[in-house]
Formats: sequence, structure tokens, C-alpha cells
Amino acid sequence: MDQQNDQINGTVDAPQADNDHPLRHRPAVKKRLAKYGATFEPPRDDAIIYPDDDSHSFFAKGRDFESAYVNHKYTDKEKEILGTYESLDYLPSQSLVYRHWLKRQPRRLDWDRWIMMGLIGFTVGFIGFLLHQIIDVIAEAKWDKARDLIKAGELVIAWLWVTGYSLLFLLASSGMVVFLRPSAGGSGIPELIGFLNGTVVRHIFNIKTMIVKFFSCCFAVGCGMPIGPEGPMIHLGSLVGAGMSQFKSDTLRFRLPFFERFRNSEDRRNFISAGAAAGVASAFGAPVGGLLFSMEEVSSFWNMKLSWQIFFCSMVSTFTTDLFNSAFEAFKYQGDFGLFKTDKYILFQVKNGIAVNILAFIPTVVLGVLGGTLGALFTFVNLKIARSRKKILSKITQPWKQQLLRISEPALILLLFSTMSVFIPKAFPCSKYTCIHGVNGQVSPNCLSDKQNPLHIEKTVEQYTCPDGVTITYNNSSFTNKTFNQVATLLFVTGEQAIHHLFSRNTHLEFDYPALVTVLVVYFFMACWASGTSISSGLVVPMLFIGGLYGRIVGRAMVSFFGVFTENESYWSWMDPGAFALIGAASFFGGVSRLTMSLTVIMMEITNDIQFLLPIMVAIMVAKWVGDFVTHPLYHALLELKCIPFLDSEPVVFHGDTSLINLELYSAHHVMRKDPITLHQKEPVQYIANLLLNTTHGGFPVVKMSKNSEDQIFYGLITRLELTVLLKHEDMFEALVDTRNDSPASAVDDTEVTHVDYQQLTLDKLSNPANIQEMLQLYCDDSKYKDLYINLLPYVNHSAVTIPDHFSLHRTYIIFRTLGLRHLTVVDENNHVVGIITRKDLMGFSLEEKLNEFIARDEERSTEMRLDI
Repeated sequence: MDQQNDQINGTVDAPQADNDHPLRHRPAVKKRLAKYGATFEPPRDDAIIYPDDDSHSFFAKGRDFESAYVNHKYTDKEKEILGTYESLDYLPSQSLVYRHWLKRQPRRLDWDRWIMMGLIGFTVGFIGFLLHQIIDVIAEAKWDKARDLIKAGELVIAWLWVTGYSLLFLLASSGMVVFLRPSAGGSGIPELIGFLNGTVVRHIFNIKTMIVKFFSCCFAVGCGMPIGPEGPMIHLGSLVGAGMSQFKSDTLRFRLPFFERFRNSEDRRNFISAGAAAGVASAFGAPVGGLLFSMEEVSSFWNMKLSWQIFFCSMVSTFTTDLFNSAFEAFKYQGDFGLFKTDKYILFQVKNGIAVNILAFIPTVVLGVLGGTLGALFTFVNLKIARSRKKILSKITQPWKQQLLRISEPALILLLFSTMSVFIPKAFPCSKYTCIHGVNGQVSPNCLSDKQNPLHIEKTVEQYTCPDGVTITYNNSSFTNKTFNQVATLLFVTGEQAIHHLFSRNTHLEFDYPALVTVLVVYFFMACWASGTSISSGLVVPMLFIGGLYGRIVGRAMVSFFGVFTENESYWSWMDPGAFALIGAASFFGGVSRLTMSLTVIMMEITNDIQFLLPIMVAIMVAKWVGDFVTHPLYHALLELKCIPFLDSEPVVFHGDTSLINLELYSAHHVMRKDPITLHQKEPVQYIANLLLNTTHGGFPVVKMSKNSEDQIFYGLITRLELTVLLKHEDMFEALVDTRNDSPASAVDDTEVTHVDYQQLTLDKLSNPANIQEMLQLYCDDSKYKDLYINLLPYVNHSAVTIPDHFSLHRTYIIFRTLGLRHLTVVDENNHVVGIITRKDLMGFSLEEKLNEFIARDEERSTEMRLDI
């Protein structure tokens, strides 16, 4: 817990003057020490915590139905959960031991950093190749067999095959998550964002999480759940970045003597950002989009040098995936190794570009409004389902029943979705192939193609139970009485194949309104429900699919009103349903995620349709504006749902419901926790042990005597885990000394510290907290440790940031978030420690509570003064 979060968890008494602080005389209370060094720990992976004090209405402002310009309102129970999360500093502690460790590192010009970026890119790219190949193998086996059974008239047998085959893989997918690693469920993107913002989230960068995530995603997507692999691929990329850059594993218990200089918080977080970007690059074949996605959505800290390195990492990742995909399809060697074919290289290749007319921006704005509205609805429904799920599971006390229900939920979704995929097409009639004779002829209902006119029906549409028919060719025209099923074309394939159909050009009449509306309703709610279950799942494919459906509906309406215009009539050729499906997909993606730059580039890279750049940009911006008025972005809303602390790029604080508070008018002392517990450069072992057992603070300011007086002035800061590591080395303990004579830093600056090396101080959790607790309890109980001291000087962060108490609150927020701080010490004009600010103090809800309380007191004083006058 960061220093002074007692208002959140109510565990610490208000501190008094340092030398007379009650902890110096209080006997230690026996409490269970957790892995993160405090007497509490964040929620377990499989913990289902539902706040029983949630009395908000269904559409309560500030909960799930909240504008992006309104802070989320947490219940008291949720604030307690928030308070259990530890934070991280972005920059490593600049102590004397750190400086000595740096001197021992080989001097390089960053060539090893570029090598590491290349290794991460290659590994992520190869994982992306394996992921998609396994998904293709599972999906093709399922649908090929189902088509054969349906063609033979065995519809019920086909349903049994699809359902049974899919359930087999789904139970494996959900079982791995529920029993082996619950943190591998979902996309992992909210947790990744939270970590890179500075919050410790359990087990998200663990080798076990990576294995479970990979296979759970393969099985869940391959078996036909309405989800996509892109979200998990981003998490897998960050896992590679986190593990490979450190060349060590706590789970497997090895530490290789390579790239040791990257074992610090700054480099590790940068490589995680690179891995996430490489995941996007591999999943979409979009290296520039990966770079921008990492910068815009995932990372909180960025610099120009990092941009070049992550760009290189993304490039290597895309190249690796495309290289292996060029030769293999469902693990079958196709030849042409190294030939990057456009249909494989570009995920949703648009082969026929069309000119854009200024009139196209009218329906584009309509699609943007639809994207923002439906995207906000999707987010709202998803959050309500997640809260209902937590509420139901929290009422089940027996773990095995909880686990059974968590496995049963995705199985029920799959059963419903498979049933609808097989039987709903039966409710729709077979559709005839259509084309236009000549350049400007009439639409023919039994025409397969005419080389004089590009209008056609794709050859890859699903026949389903429709008769085979016969085909004849006459005068460059192919005539057929074959028919196809429109709904089966969208539901009887994988999500990516369905998106190909929606984006196809010159297929104006391929889909009618009933089919598009039916699939839209089914897929919208199935995808919304499936995305929060106990499987590894992403939402990118469902977002593109849903957006493509209503975009196609708008495009089909244009055709109904104004007729069919193909590329031969260039002025009106923009009225192509496939083009509007692309714009709709971008608008819904933007309406859910609120991404802008990265989404625009990703849409360009996955379609190669540069002509529609401006309409896509307009649709995305309109969707973001509309969506922001209704809900928070999905990933940020999930952070709030999971009570993971997060600092947004810009705080928005209101007084009441409408009056916006200008943080420049307020100071750091308005939000700081006053009179924090401080340490001297040399402290009794017993006092430090007592402090660790009786407080929940994550860090402590260290003070020293000023040269000209007896005042205690700020010197640096030391964290709880660093203190815990130091207490494990009894050879550091010294006999009684005169603590008033603090040692100057220069006295030890040139002396090599041999007791505890910097690498020993960089752990993020305790390997055996029970033994540590016994050790601390021994120090507290044995009176000899009262007279033994520990010298903290070599281990104190000398570069800990401080600000004066009158410092602007707005600039305080900027400094804290930009530097990725964990603690920000507040001092007065004499450099005395008067307060401390942590992440929770700067969260929007906390700023509102404290400033509104101050404003109320100020208004009350003003009223009293007026009455006195």
C-alpha cells in the first residue's frame, strides 16, 4: 500500500511527531504478511468480489452509465479494494547501491537494446503465426464436416457435430482458465494498461499465464465463440516482452547471466510496451498501427527514442508472422515461402478501390453517430452483465460450485450460438445469384457474372441446404440457377471470413436487410455476453463484424434509394455497401475503444483502402465524440469495474454536477496526506520491524539533520520491500550509535556497498512471506534489536521527487503521472516533510471528494463572515 492510504482502508492511526510516534513504543501486532510485503494483498486471481454496499440505480450517473467527462463513483467497499493494490515507480530508485551497480554494467551504445527488441519482435511474430494456424485447423475441421453433413441433408447430425466438437474445445479452454490461471481470462488489455500506468496486477506477467492464455485463446476462437484472438495476442506480446527482457523467471526459478542491465523497472516496462505493440503488429499485420496503439492506449510513459525501438520491434513481428504465413495454411505447406501474397499479407484486403465523393460524408457522419451510440450501448451492456455475473458468483460460497458455474457460462453461450448458427439460416429462403448484363443493363436474378460489369456475388458464399443447380456460360456471361443462404454466409464461417464478405466490393445485392439485421442482433448480444466469461478472448473481430453489419445495412439502404452504381459510373460508385461496411466497422471499433490515430492506421493497414482514409477518420472522430457523452471507453470502464487504480492523462473534477473545478486554483496541500511517518538515516531494527508489521504504507520519507539547526529535513525515500530485504541481512546491523550525527552521502559515495546488492532490492514480491513475518516478529519481541541499528543511507532514493506544499495541484498531477511516480513527498519552505501524495490521492473521485470538502468549508466560512458583518 502506498504511504498514507489509511482513509481508504482504515488501518493506520494518524501519525504524530516523528520521535514520539506510538509505533516506536507499540508492541507488534501479529498479522499475516502477504507477498507484497504488507498485511494485506490485492484480490486473488479467482476472487469474486461484489460490493454489497452498491445501492446505485441501474442508470446511475457515475457508474456504468457515465460520460467520459464524469469521474467514476466507487462504493466504500470498492475503495477498500482499490486500496489493496500496490503501485510501481517508472524510474528505478537512484540510490548509492544503484549507482555502484550501474558502474559495473558494461558500457554499450544501446546495441543490446536493439537486439532485445528484435528478439521480442521475432518471438511475438512466431507466436502469432502459431496462434492463427491452430485456430484455422480447429475451425476448418469443424465447418468442413458440418457442410458435408448439411449437404447430405443431416441437419440435426450437423448440429450435434458442431455443438459437441465445439464444446470439447471450449471446456478445455475455460477449464484451463478456471483451474490453472484465472488471470489469463479475458483479453488482458485492461490489466496491461493498469500495469503500465503504474499499478501492480497479480500474475499478468507469468509464464503459466502465458501458456494458459495461448491455448485458451486457440481453443475458444477456433471452436466458434463470438470472440477474436487480437486482444489476447496483445497480452501475449507483453508477456514475451516482460519475460524475455529479464532473462529470468521466478516461476521456473532461474536467472540467466544475460542482459542483466535491463533488470530495472524502466527498461522492463518499456519492453512490455514493445511486446504489446508487436502483438498488435502480428495480429493485424499492422506495424505502424502497433506502434501507435501502444503509444495511444497502452503506455503511460513515452519518448522519441522508444518510438524508434518499438517501431523496429513491430516491424520484425509483422515480418516474422507474414514470412511463416506465406508458406503455411493450417500447418499445411503451400510452397511459395517468402512470397507475401496480398490476400494473406493484408488481413481484410479490399481489391477494388473506389473514388470518394463529398456526398459520402453525409452517411459517414450517420455511421459515426451509430458507432458511438451502439459502441456505448455495447460497453454499458457488457458492464451490466459483468456486474450481474459477479453478484451471482459472490453468493455462491463453495469454490467448486463457483468454478462449475464459471465453466458452464461460456458453454451455455456456445450452445446457444452454435444452435443459432446452424438453425437460423433455415428460416431464410435461398437467394439467387445476381449480376448486371452489359455496362448499364438490368439486374439479372439468375446471373453469376458478366465480364462487362463488375457487379457480382462472391463465389465463396455458403450454399447451406440450397440446391446445387447448374451453370452455363454464354457471351461472356455465366448463368446459373444455383442459390445460396445469406445468413449461413455470415454465421457458418469464422468471424474473419464473415468480415471479408461484408467488406467485399461490387456485391451490392449479396445481402438483404432481414439477414443483416438478424445477424447483427444475434452477434451483438452474443459477443457482448461472451467477452467477459472465463476464457481468453478478444473483442476486435466482434467489433469489426458488428460495425460491418450496420455499415452494410446503411450501404444497402443507399442502393435501395438510389440504385446500383458500379465503378464504371465513377461519380456515384461510392455508394457501395462494402465501402460503408468498412466505415461502419471503424466507427463501432472507435465507439467502443475510443481510439483515434492508431485505429485509423490499423484500418488502413488491414484493408489497404487508402481512398477511404478521410471517411474513416470522420467516422472514428464522430463515434468517439458521441460515445464519450454516454460511457467511458470500454477498457477504462473495465479498469474501474475491477477497481484497478488508474490515472488518466487529464483529470476532470467537478463541484456539484456542472461546475468544473480548475486545479490550477488549488495546491498540493489540499490533497496530500498530512504528517507522514518518516525515518532517520539510521534506525533501530526493532522500530523498522514494528513499522512493517503495524502499517500498510508502501514507502517512507527519510529525513536528516540540517547543517545549521536541529531540524529534520527531507533527504530521500525508501520503500517497504527495500526495508524488508535489508532486515534479512543481520550482518548489516550496527551497535548503538548517536543517530543525531547523520552520515553525509559523500562519506559513502565512493565506497562499494557489499551487504545488499541492487539486484536483491528490485524484487516486486516476497518469495516466502511467512518466514519474513516470523523474522520481523522476532525482531519485535527480542529486546536486543532495540539497540541494534541499520544504516539506510546507501539504499535511500536520493532523487525522490518533492514539491512545496503551495505547488499547483494541476502541475502536481502532471508531474506525478508524467514521471510515473509512486510517492510524491510534500515539503514546506524549510524542506520539512509535511505530507505525501500517492496514486489514490490523485484519482478523479478522490480529488473531487477532497476539493468539494474544502470548497464546502470555504463557503461555510464565507457565509459566517457575511453573517458577522
